[in-house]
Amino acid sequence: MKEQWEKLPVFKKAMQLQKLVDHIVKAVENTEIDFEKEIQPIMIQGNLDCLRKNVMIIPAKIAGASVEDMLYDIKMENAAIIRKSARELIMDIRGIQMYGYKDIEYLNLLRNEVEEFRVLFAEWVKTFDCWNYIIDRWGLFNPPGINYDDKDPDDDIPFNSDDFEGF
Repeated sequence: MKEQWEKLPVFKKAMQLQKLVDHIVKAVENTEIDFEKEIQPIMIQGNLDCLRKNVMIIPAKIAGASVEDMLYDIKMENAAIIRKSARELIMDIRGIQMYGYKDIEYLNLLRNEVEEFRVLFAEWVKTFDCWNYIIDRWGLFNPPGINYDDKDPDDDIPFNSDDFEGF
């Protein structure tokens, strides 16, 4: 049985990105590139390693943020990591191109796929329940109108540890 997140369009697109990156990495590794400087092969390999890492983070964080009752700030933290990884895919392929990879149609295909992913991602983030939250005291991912230094309404609930004896 498929998990709910595996059915999401944004997750399906993330898996397509993974396949495309796998093909790009293989294509770059199997291409003879005329290097001007000794450091360029090391730099390209670094870009390929980053491509692999970033594309693997995306579906994992989508799955993590898709837990239904997860708090808003945790979902948004995952979303920020996804956005960062997707944007870094573009920087990684710029580096590959800059260091001499000539078959840029593959790289342009990845750019287009990331753009399609971006739209699906933005629509997915709009589905997050911003009112399922605790105050983010770091101030990054609070719902509109909630500030990091607001009084927590739960602080007014009386707590008596004696009520929990025997648990």
